[in-house]
Amino acid sequence: MTQAHLTATIDLGAIAHNVQAIQSHIGNADIMAVVKADAYGHGLVQSARAAIAGGATWLGVALLSEAIELRQAGITTPILAWLYTADDQIDQCIAQDVEIAVNSLWAVDMIADQAKQLNVIARVQIKVDTGLGRNGVTMTDLPQLAERLLHHQNAGTLQVTGVMSHFAYADEPTHQTVLDQTHRFDHALEIIRGIGLTPQHIHLANSAAIMSLPDTTYTMVRPGIAIFGIAPSPQISNVGIDLKPAMSVYSPVVLVRDVPAGTGVSYGHQYVTATESRLALIPAGYADGIPRHASNRAPLLLNQKQFTIAGRVCMDQFSIDIGNHPVAVGDVACLFGDPAKGEPSIDAWATACDTINYEIMTRIGPRSHRTFINQPW
Repeated sequence: MTQAHLTATIDLGAIAHNVQAIQSHIGNADIMAVVKADAYGHGLVQSARAAIAGGATWLGVALLSEAIELRQAGITTPILAWLYTADDQIDQCIAQDVEIAVNSLWAVDMIADQAKQLNVIARVQIKVDTGLGRNGVTMTDLPQLAERLLHHQNAGTLQVTGVMSHFAYADEPTHQTVLDQTHRFDHALEIIRGIGLTPQHIHLANSAAIMSLPDTTYTMVRPGIAIFGIAPSPQISNVGIDLKPAMSVYSPVVLVRDVPAGTGVSYGHQYVTATESRLALIPAGYADGIPRHASNRAPLLLNQKQFTIAGRVCMDQFSIDIGNHPVAVGDVACLFGDPAKGEPSIDAWATACDTINYEIMTRIGPRSHRTFINQPW
């Protein structure tokens, strides 16, 4: 078997475990496992199945194409999708029993029209912008939207099943916007119910809120990064939730060579060997999702010793100054994985690259090979 240049090993058992740990933390509320963006780089279908095995009763995705892929894989669990264009696959989602979030009158009317043509009832959830300033209906426009939804519901084309919103500062639980958004969300529910709609699924809490804002659980929570075993930010601890990282990324050494002191390494010679040394070449670069900002900064583990990338990360490769440490072609480096196993953490990479852990995991690109282990079903 040909050795992959970059391998992401995905522990599906860890994903199932993390969902179970979240369930134990929140009590009886439902869990919508957010598996958008190819399950944060972990593999959409396999990760969804692992989350369901762990007890998730819903799946959440951004794109309609993601929902359709899950249905085509035979997954029948309820799915909610919330980001689409005017000419998107609305009809296919309705036909395949995918719920769609609505944020505007045009979206409501478009979905109702598609449902009428299909002679079915489309289920929708209201996405309210309570202060993030991104996707969602504004509080000003909400009454008109709810009235339009009630009209279509009475006409037998739509059914409103839920209401959702999203925090701007959940990773800073004492920030004033958290309380403000929660109050607006409660007010939105009053408006929606006052007009005559009776949504069943009420959800506001993302991973950070699950960990730090227990009063925002409502009837359902939407963990994303937490189901993959990572805390959403350094400011948020696991608060007793036993999370296990699900992704470990590896790449083999493809060249080892001796170089004299003063050797410049990679483009721009941003790294120069201080003494006579040895360089190991890793065949992975920014085309594989390794950030160029990792140059000279990001850690990796090779033969039980931690090193730092030497020089600039290139499109397909980067180097390590291994000194006199015993390393041979074919030895495998761990870029990041489970710190409990001595592997560098994804948070260490995020810090080194001046970014967030979400970006590091979702960057792992299509040239990488995924290996799935510990299947829990």
